Amino acid sequence: MCKMHGTREAEGGGVDITNGREILPGNVIPRHYDLTLEPDFEKLTYDGTVVIDLDVVENTKSITLNTLEIDVHSTKVLSGSQTISSSPELSHNEDKQTTTVAFGTEIPKGNKAQLEMKFTGQLNDKMAGFYRSTYKNSDGSQGILATTQMEPTDARRAFPCFDEPALKAEFTITLIADKKHTCLSNMDVASETEISATKKAVKFNKSPNMSTYLVAFIVGELNYIETDKFRLPIRVYAPPNQDIEHGRFSLELAARTLEFYEKTFDSKFPLPKMDMVAIPDFSAGAMENWGLITYRVVDLLFDPATSGASTKERVAEVVQHELAHQWFGNLVTMDFWDGLWLNEGFATWMSWYSCNKFYPEWKVWESYVTDTLQGALSLDSLRSSHPIEVPVKRADEVNQIFDAISYSKGSCVIRMISKYLGEDVFMEGIRQYLKKHAYGNTQTGDLWNALSKASGKDVAKIMDIWTKYVGYPVVTVTENESDKTIHVKQNRLLRTADVKPEEDTTLYPVFLGLRTKDGIDENLVLSKREDVFKVQDFDFFKLNADHTSIYRTSYTPARLEKLGRAAKDGLLSVEDRAGMIADAGALAASGYQKTSGVLNLLKGFDSESEFVVWNEILTRLSAIQGAWIFEDQSVRDGLEAFQRDLASEKAHKYGWEFKDSDDHIQQQFKAMLFGSAGLPGDKKVIAAAQDMFAKFAAGDKTAIHPNIRGSVFSIVVKYGGKKEYDIILETYRNSKNSDERNTALRVLGRARDPELIKKTLSLPFSGEVKEQDIYMPISGLRSHPEGIEALFNWMTENWDELTRRLPPGLGMLGTVVSICTSSFSSLEGLERVQKFFAEKSTKGFDQTLAQSCDAIRAKAAWLDRDRQDVKDWVQSYSVKTIKSEL
Repeated sequence: MCKMHGTREAEGGGVDITNGREILPGNVIPRHYDLTLEPDFEKLTYDGTVVIDLDVVENTKSITLNTLEIDVHSTKVLSGSQTISSSPELSHNEDKQTTTVAFGTEIPKGNKAQLEMKFTGQLNDKMAGFYRSTYKNSDGSQGILATTQMEPTDARRAFPCFDEPALKAEFTITLIADKKHTCLSNMDVASETEISATKKAVKFNKSPNMSTYLVAFIVGELNYIETDKFRLPIRVYAPPNQDIEHGRFSLELAARTLEFYEKTFDSKFPLPKMDMVAIPDFSAGAMENWGLITYRVVDLLFDPATSGASTKERVAEVVQHELAHQWFGNLVTMDFWDGLWLNEGFATWMSWYSCNKFYPEWKVWESYVTDTLQGALSLDSLRSSHPIEVPVKRADEVNQIFDAISYSKGSCVIRMISKYLGEDVFMEGIRQYLKKHAYGNTQTGDLWNALSKASGKDVAKIMDIWTKYVGYPVVTVTENESDKTIHVKQNRLLRTADVKPEEDTTLYPVFLGLRTKDGIDENLVLSKREDVFKVQDFDFFKLNADHTSIYRTSYTPARLEKLGRAAKDGLLSVEDRAGMIADAGALAASGYQKTSGVLNLLKGFDSESEFVVWNEILTRLSAIQGAWIFEDQSVRDGLEAFQRDLASEKAHKYGWEFKDSDDHIQQQFKAMLFGSAGLPGDKKVIAAAQDMFAKFAAGDKTAIHPNIRGSVFSIVVKYGGKKEYDIILETYRNSKNSDERNTALRVLGRARDPELIKKTLSLPFSGEVKEQDIYMPISGLRSHPEGIEALFNWMTENWDELTRRLPPGLGMLGTVVSICTSSFSSLEGLERVQKFFAEKSTKGFDQTLAQSCDAIRAKAAWLDRDRQDVKDWVQSYSVKTIKSEL
């Protein structure tokens, strides 16, 4: 911790610039915080006192720490038993989010000091710092919960602190609250004392050394359930408006997972308890605060009677992700935010790894290829992507890197190295890493060193390129059958299909993973621009077996055809088939292949039987439909008809009745086929959806199975009108089930009637929709041209209100900007977006906006190349379909 700070200039009365970063001066180091907070639910404020014990490491006459939107009333500086200053001079720098305390007497290096501050803060409604979350009680009254979200840089909103990951300290927290309220923090309760007839002070035991972004405290009315199936108490808490029994699945899973992680990491969970809390207003999915994990309600509470298989999987992954962070992130923490991937990439990989151990029948490594890997490859194919290790200079840049690169690509790199080293060796390296750096901070090199030591291989040499550079390669394969060789060449892939020579200088170590009938050769690595490799059997081979590596493969049309046959012959794994379709779709979008070739490839998979592969087939078709959304109606209708033809036969065959004997994957498969056939117009499915919906509207709440709730709602909105829309809106307003409410909110945007579009766009600011959910009603509007147009106009007309409700530095605004802009597919649309933002400050979401613009540019280029190609294909397909029907 001192190492990074030791290189800084002392004093300066503000922020120091080290490695281009704006960080606090290194003249003092915090060791312990004694923090007392008293929230007032009437005034929506809180009073606080913080006493920070400091080591003085350079002679100093000032102390600079982080504050944001905090009103400091009094400040004292002590050294030893001596008061240095009882009213030092304070100066605030709003832009840098700091307060500097200046005093006349110099404190010499090597001494101890104490900084005491009394302050007031707002229990804000921005889901950041110490904030208020509200919920509706059964009697219609409003309940309030005071809770926290500190990551990445909002501990400074809650209390004055040294708000950087490397400045770890111990925390002793006291909460003063009404006697009826539950008080929680990272640690267990040390004492509870009565202050008055109505108030109590709850003091918590001192925490281990930890970063400020992991500090958490909650005050409010909460119910809980507890399990004794782990050596320490584990509880799930929820506000009184939730059925606490719905936390049972997460509670039991947490007990199993903590035990599994202790064994896997050979490291005891070091805190005395684990609490997991459902928070009604929450900007992320969940937050790994040490010993006190907070969640969105839908990501912690699960009711098998009202939620489907995909929701159960999501809850399991989120719980296991946050628990992995208790070691990777909390016990060992990145030293600054450019190492965020160390936290998020590993926790993402670990959630899949543990999910696979606990629920092998879910086959999560198969869906990993269509989910995590494709998410990473999609974002990283844009010029405006960023390296996994991204330089972060300022606090307001940090939120933008919580994206598919840090999480998904980060986890793909972890998966790649675990496969390369072997899982046992990899885990041994992880155990050594955790032991060596417990309670400390690390950089990426520390992880590579631990893995190198465990494996005897130079891991940094192989992996540094993957984390320090943006993008990934496309590997082009040409064949020479006469001498049984393949020529492979790597180039940077950009979705916009306009790679400049200077952007194509990085050469990646590409693990080729050659699959033949003899098995997989994991030893082939392409580490230069191009190379030639022997292939014994030209009848069948495929690169990137199981798609464990980060690249796309471009084959000749003839080879693609052979691979299509190999898929039918059972020579390819599920991951191979799904990944091959994903590559073909992405390469058509990037100009490497014709879109008609992809459509033919999809058509050839009609005998496919696996859910994950079908999911990717329909995803790639959806991407084509998304790019062609403003094109001729006849072409769009033809693509819809093709989707209907692909999905209908299977949908009818599998049906939409769900039985207890259906396994986890079957349930999701049936649900996907039902929606994929019904939305493009399958009459039988539409009739079934309308029938279920009529029963539901008449009061039979079990008429629609949770697995197909979203599809039924979507279908009746698309093919119905105001009546169906209003029933779904009332479902959102009155349902007690968070999952059902979210589904209702998400589908409203599918209505195309101008009045209903207007109604949908009135919801975000109506007071009915929580700010955490503003993106939900508007996201459905992207499914039709009228909605895309209306969305952009709504954003431009309401920009001031949007930025007021969603401050740019907090992340949610970037999500809304992306939803409102990225569905355009022409250069005219791009121009409109750029023109609107030309005069606006884009600080806090500039990267998201750039990615949105790149996505539009890519679609416009794709259309220019393949507009006629797709039109011709659709006409030919339609003629053949008509003939076959005759």
